[in-house]
Amino acid sequence: MQFDRKTVRILAGLTAFGVLLNYSLQHFTILQQGFAWLMSLLSPFLLGGCIAFILNVPMRFLERTLFPGRALLQMSGKKGLPSAAGRALRLLDRLKRPISLILTLALMAAVVFIVIFLMVPELAQTFSTLQKVAPVFWAEVQKLADQLVAQYPEAADLLTSFRLNWQELAQTIFDFIKDSGIFSSAFGAASSLVSGIVSFFLGLVFALYLLLQKERLGLHIRKVLYAFLPRAKVDWTLRVASLSSDTFSRFLSGQCLEALILGSMFFLAMTVLRFPYALLIGVLVAFTALIPIFGAFLGCAVGTFLILMVDPVKALWFIVLFLVLQQLEGNFIYPRVVGSTVGLPSIWVLAAVTLGGSLMGIAGMLLFIPLCSVLYTLLRETVARRLRERKISVR
Repeated sequence: MQFDRKTVRILAGLTAFGVLLNYSLQHFTILQQGFAWLMSLLSPFLLGGCIAFILNVPMRFLERTLFPGRALLQMSGKKGLPSAAGRALRLLDRLKRPISLILTLALMAAVVFIVIFLMVPELAQTFSTLQKVAPVFWAEVQKLADQLVAQYPEAADLLTSFRLNWQELAQTIFDFIKDSGIFSSAFGAASSLVSGIVSFFLGLVFALYLLLQKERLGLHIRKVLYAFLPRAKVDWTLRVASLSSDTFSRFLSGQCLEALILGSMFFLAMTVLRFPYALLIGVLVAFTALIPIFGAFLGCAVGTFLILMVDPVKALWFIVLFLVLQQLEGNFIYPRVVGSTVGLPSIWVLAAVTLGGSLMGIAGMLLFIPLCSVLYTLLRETVARRLRERKISVR
């Protein structure tokens, strides 16, 4: 082995990696606590980045649709438009970002308001129905209990002879609550809730700054990368980042479209079959369907409970309807709608959802589909390039 500069650098890197790995394994608990502390500090900024990425999709669409681009400004200069028209176009180009951001926030607020406006009357009607059904239900339960007592008198005698020491029972419950730490857990939950609300608003403010200054921020990041890294690696990194951004944006659009399709399917089917709460359940299913494939089951549970209070037989038929529509959506609609938007074959969409859900739960389901799409695209390009280099044609 020749100990030139490159070899020495590789050996030094391997030695440093071995030392760091050994230290990490021996002090894993300390590193885990430090990582948790660092994540708690960065959580508002990470949340803000996620919010900015989500809001950037409709904001970018509004910018392209409602406002002229730089090409129109260049054309206006070539055609010699009056100075007033050129100034107006330049002013509109400068204002398109804040106007598009305001329209995006207004659009999100309108969606939330419409959903609440549709759900609140239905929920009020549901609670009113429950108030009417509950006395009848308890009367039936009491009637059944009286029949059982009349049929089995020895059980009634056993219940009559059974006496409870209420003071001892209350003391036992109090000791259990005191020893189990429920009060401290409740205080911790309240503190976490307040901290979560503060982090959300800080993240929202950070997201607004990111959206208003995203081009300048991107320029600064590119300058730093090109200043300290080789040009080829920076070009590859920026290309992967652009591919990831486009893929995640298309996935978000496809997920919203798929949720809208599934909610509309439930609403139309329940309306045709004369099921109660068709609008409420359709909205719930559409919202919960934002969680890939398995999210609609949450809407099914709520819908089954609501229909059960009105008509138990229709509740059973609603479960059958849900299973039919869910199979149609999970095996045909979802892989094709979402898979086509991210450029991932249907079989790999199902595999990504299953693997992501097993590893990271709901977050894994949302993350693994675009992530697998990026890896699939890079692998496909690498395979095609290597086949061209080897002059191999596979058909």
